[in-house]
Amino acid sequence: MRQPFEADPEEILNNPSAFVPAVIQTLQSNFMIMPRGDDFVTYPVFEEGYQALRKATKNFWAMDASRIIDEIFDSNPMVLVVLRTILGFSPPEWAYEASERTGIRIPENYARSIDKRIRANPDNQFRVRDKERIESLVKTACELIKNGVPSIPKETLHRLDKADTARGLDSLQQVSSMHIPYPMLLYERLLGRPFATHRDAVSEKVADLMELPIEDMLTENGIPYRKTKRAERIPGFDQAPDFIIPDEYNPKITIEAKITEDGGTARDKITRVQRLALMNMERKNKGEPPFEVIACIDGRGFVRTSDIEKLITYTNGKVFTLDTLEFLISNTNLKAYSIE
Repeated sequence: MRQPFEADPEEILNNPSAFVPAVIQTLQSNFMIMPRGDDFVTYPVFEEGYQALRKATKNFWAMDASRIIDEIFDSNPMVLVVLRTILGFSPPEWAYEASERTGIRIPENYARSIDKRIRANPDNQFRVRDKERIESLVKTACELIKNGVPSIPKETLHRLDKADTARGLDSLQQVSSMHIPYPMLLYERLLGRPFATHRDAVSEKVADLMELPIEDMLTENGIPYRKTKRAERIPGFDQAPDFIIPDEYNPKITIEAKITEDGGTARDKITRVQRLALMNMERKNKGEPPFEVIACIDGRGFVRTSDIEKLITYTNGKVFTLDTLEFLISNTNLKAYSIE
């Protein structure tokens, strides 16, 4: 089945839909596989933190903030991550609640960075200057866990209404003693989605599965390029493409790269490609030199026929997937910059 990048521009213009099946056939779904990332916590490391918290609280019978704080600073910082997991909060949510309750200001970025620092290096001890904020977080967690779910209107749902926190320490003690029904664990997993937090944390690394091979190909072939950063503003572009060849001051080729399992995200990327195509038309109308638009995509988010047809049209057929990426240079204007 012939790929659109192998067709003449006239063929693409006259019948872009004819090449849609060829692109869809090469798409691969990657939702089953995720990058670990530098701050992924393995179960044994997490379990050690859990056991440290369990001992510090005498099997959750005594939620003494001072004992937990000593354990975090003197022995096992992972206790802080375990404590947050029991709450079911994100780092910014915990920081906000602690700030409100204790009056100690804890910025969201600080909460994220401290949590990431522990996960990336569980043996790295805290600094003295962290103590006031860590104390605020721990005291807040102990208070919330002890109190359990307050009385609220029946049409609302409280974040602590979970099997291990709904009835205060009684719930936590029951769960820690392994008397919790397995269906309840499955139900809470249904609400939270397995690996949801980790998926969010490594979302940018998923893009590397496409962008890194492109970078390697450009580098190996001696092709000059400018790789833009996330949300970076580039003069002359409403939204910066992922790659500009040779650079933003003399753009001859632009590459948009994306792997996604989500249809909405895929359509966002298609809109970006469309905007580049419209920019090209505007440049031509002004007598300015146009640039080639290339799309490198993959994932089940792009399986809609209409989406692929749009990409083929906007790029004049220059659509590549991980399966066809090896043909990127030989079938685009990139070959003019290659030294190989």
